[in-house]
Order: sequence, then structure tokens, then C-alpha cells
Amino acid sequence: MNGGRPRILVTGRDGQVARSLRERAAAHGDFDLVFAGRPDLDLARPGTVAEAVVGQRPDLVVSAAAYTAVDQAEREVEAAMAVNAVAPGEIARGAALLGVPVIHLSTDYVFDGTKRAPYAESDPAAPLGVYGHSKLLGEQAVARATANHAVLRTAWLYGPFGRNFLRTMLRLAQEREVVRIVDDQIGNPTSTLDLADAILAIARNLLRGDDPALRGVFHLAAGGSASWADFAEEIFRCSLSFGGPAAAVERITTTDYPTPVRRPADSRLDCARVLAFHGVGLPHWKASVRPAVEAACVAMKAGTA
Repeated sequence: MNGGRPRILVTGRDGQVARSLRERAAAHGDFDLVFAGRPDLDLARPGTVAEAVVGQRPDLVVSAAAYTAVDQAEREVEAAMAVNAVAPGEIARGAALLGVPVIHLSTDYVFDGTKRAPYAESDPAAPLGVYGHSKLLGEQAVARATANHAVLRTAWLYGPFGRNFLRTMLRLAQEREVVRIVDDQIGNPTSTLDLADAILAIARNLLRGDDPALRGVFHLAAGGSASWADFAEEIFRCSLSFGGPAAAVERITTTDYPTPVRRPADSRLDCARVLAFHGVGLPHWKASVRPAVEAACVAMKAGTA
């Protein structure tokens, strides 16, 4: 440790979760974060990953980087599997060699969305496409490599930076008066900044001891739920209040907007377990959209978005 502060290795440098962790860790001040990416840590070359993790000598590893192009994964199966299915096991193996915990981020897309109620960790996974399948295999690889893990399934991530739905909506509102948004897919829009705070809180818990109740699979997403159209309307409502771009939302169905991969119609996550064992719960999604929109609008006006 450096000056008594735990050293956390985060996979990925420029992803929205990594950037959010950098910002929130600076606010908390009790961790030293190290961000590793290509060429030093290349998840597309899994045979090299464990060694790269060990070389950083962290006290805890956050496995945040992933292949996230859901539709493109159907065409790039080998790449998606290397990064999402194989590399997480290598990351966890490196953590195991050091005897340190690993936090691995996964997704609501491991479910098919047919339950019609929020998914608990014990519900059977049934991914609809290569992306979801690769993430599920990654979870399993982490569990095989080490018991000292927390797999966090999250959903519909957005923030003031990076590539995400919120940023896309604000960009489209600069170009169009009306946007057509799917209204029959439901989930938990989750702020990456809220997620980062929660990851750091869970890291503290894991570093305090080896309680097995703090290990395993947990669901971690915002409170409340929304359709993509609901989410878009809230983004535009907030943007208007900051003098930012806005557009009218035309609500459409999934069949009106065909994609290569079928998305889960209802991938809401039940997050009671992470609250019970880690004492962590995220705010309602509407409470977190506003500050994210404000930050994105400021960046757009400054030309730094």
C-alpha cells in the first residue's frame, strides 16, 4: 500500500466506468487507483492478462473493461468472447495469485427479459445474444478462478462522458426535432458515477475481511425503472432546464426498430441482496439523470464533450 491507502487496479483507462471511478476516487481520497489498458493490459490477448495484473501488485482489482457493442458482437464473436468470456478469468487468476479480491462488472443482458418482474441473483440466466452469453461466461470464469470475488450485474449505464444513451440523445437533439425511441423495453437506467461510488464502498467491505457473504453475484442498478422512451424524455426535460438541446420523443415498439440482436423486454434487476450484505443502494434513476445532463450540457457548450 502507498501511504496506507489500498492500491486498486482498474482494467480500462477511458471507458465511462473507469472515468467515473477516477472522478469519484479523487472525491473520496482513500484509495490509490491505477488504470491499465492497451498495450500494457490487452484483454484481447487473454494469455497475457494474468501476468499483467500480477505485475501491478494491487490490493484489489476492478474488472471494468468489456466488449460492449451488443449488435457488433454477433459479427465479432471471437473478439467478444476473448474480452468478455476469457479475459475476466485471467484477471481473476491474477488476483488469486496475489491473494486479493476482484470486483467484476457484468450485465442485465444475461437474462432474456421474460420474467415480467425484477430479476434476483438466483434466477436462471438465459442470454439472447453473443454479448450476453459472453458476459455470462465471464462471470463463470471469474468464479472458477477465485472465490474472493464480487460479480456486480448492472444495467443501462450512462454518464456525462463516454459513449452512452444520454450522450447520444443530446447529440441527436441537436440534429432533429423528433427522435423515435423504443417504449416496450424496460430496465434500470444507472449512473456510472453512482455505480463508481458503490464499487468503492464494496471494495472497502472486501478489503476489511474475508466474509463469504460479501462475495458472489450481486445486482447493482439504480432505483426505479423506465423504458428507453421514458429515459429519453427525462433527459430532454433536464436538458431544457439547463438551456441544452431537446427533442420531442415519438414512442415506438421494438418491432419498429429492428436490430441484429433481440434485447430483453424487461431486464429490471432486484438489488435487495447487495443492500442487505454490503449496505449499498443506488438512488432513483431520475435523481441521477439531472446532474449527468447538466455536466454533459456544460461540456457540450465548452466544446469538450
